[in-house]
Amino acid sequence: MIRIKCFLLFLIIVFSSEILAQTKDVNGKIIADGDLDRIHVINKTASKFTITNSLGEFTIPAKINDTLVISGVQYVPKEILITDIIMQTKAVTINLEENINVLDEVVVGKVLTGSLMTDIENSDAKREMNFYDLGIPGYTGPKKTQTERRLYEAQTGGGIVPLNPLLNWISGRTKQLKTQIAREELAIAIEEAKAKYSKLIFEDDMYSEIMQNEYFLFCGDDPTFKDIYDLGNDMITLQFLKDKLEAFKLHLEND
Repeated sequence: MIRIKCFLLFLIIVFSSEILAQTKDVNGKIIADGDLDRIHVINKTASKFTITNSLGEFTIPAKINDTLVISGVQYVPKEILITDIIMQTKAVTINLEENINVLDEVVVGKVLTGSLMTDIENSDAKREMNFYDLGIPGYTGPKKTQTERRLYEAQTGGGIVPLNPLLNWISGRTKQLKTQIAREELAIAIEEAKAKYSKLIFEDDMYSEIMQNEYFLFCGDDPTFKDIYDLGNDMITLQFLKDKLEAFKLHLEND
């Protein structure tokens, strides 16, 4: 009986830990009297961020006990703790107050300004440790593309001396497939970064769609772009893209 009780207690602890560790998309709604577009929502626990649409709506990944920081130029900054109820409903409504500052007011500590990069720095957001940091090989489980399947077939074979991998290596087919896969993965990363970060990157810089495409291709030419993007950390990726934008401007001036 004691063993059964201990086993049940163990299952409860494990189950509770899994629930706490689950990350889900939380849909939010900002309620305020002013402009609701482009209000910054930062998950400082998970190093994720997003911005609201014109209706004040947003979606951000979170788990229980994560802290959201909501920041807009015209509003008083607000922090929201993700509770069990929020995770169950996958929804949260946040009321913001208009920011009416008195001149010469003394402010102690870090201030949220409504500028995304400044607010990220002031929110104490830290990147979560992942298997890359620990040097542990990890697999996220995506389905193989056609090229990846071809590479797998080219590198596998039976027998004491597997001829298929050897012949493909000698002919250069294996190397060609690896190069093609790298190009495909880079193209996907560039398109995903463009879709996710364009509004934030070009918030203060008016570039045509053609020039924006040129900028992201310019970023893709950097050998570190893919590695940084694969980390899945919005803060690090955004800082990299901001730095590349300055380099892109210099590139245009030199041309």
